[in-house]
Amino acid sequence: MTLPENMSRRVLLMKLGMAFNACVGAVLAIPILRYLLSPIVSGHKGAYPRWLGLGPLTQFPAGQTRLGTFVNPDVQPWDGATAKSACWVRRIDGENLQVFAINCAHLGCPVRWFPEAGLFMCPCHGGVYYEDGTRASGPPERGLFEYRYKIENGNLLILAGELPTPGSPTASLVQIGKFPCG
Repeated sequence: MTLPENMSRRVLLMKLGMAFNACVGAVLAIPILRYLLSPIVSGHKGAYPRWLGLGPLTQFPAGQTRLGTFVNPDVQPWDGATAKSACWVRRIDGENLQVFAINCAHLGCPVRWFPEAGLFMCPCHGGVYYEDGTRASGPPERGLFEYRYKIENGNLLILAGELPTPGSPTASLVQIGKFPCG
């Protein structure tokens, strides 16, 4: 194979190297661009709070705390069983309820309800909460996060979609009590 007189072996290899690097750069740019453009292409508008049903109100007897489940509204086909979320529903009486996020306010581990003790307990770092969601002991600095709820046609609905955090306006307003339940 002979090269044209004006192209040396060094120039040819440099051009081949630049072409190879351009191909690799294009292959790597595709997923990066897809990630950056995904909110525009998929039409996702950021936060996604929605009223989600937990079931009939009769499913949550007065004076008891029960586990409620719902499907996260921002589900992807590959989410599988992880698309299902849970919360603790405490029915005080009549239509007076408290709906707690299942996650500990410390690091997000799922808390368990122990009816014998009347306490929520976190298995990860020993956080303990009273039945009304206030902090009892352990590392969490605040009580359990609460979801807003409403009752429509005998069904319990919660405003869910994103986990409340100490910095979110929803968590602080519910804690202060500025959101009416309904």
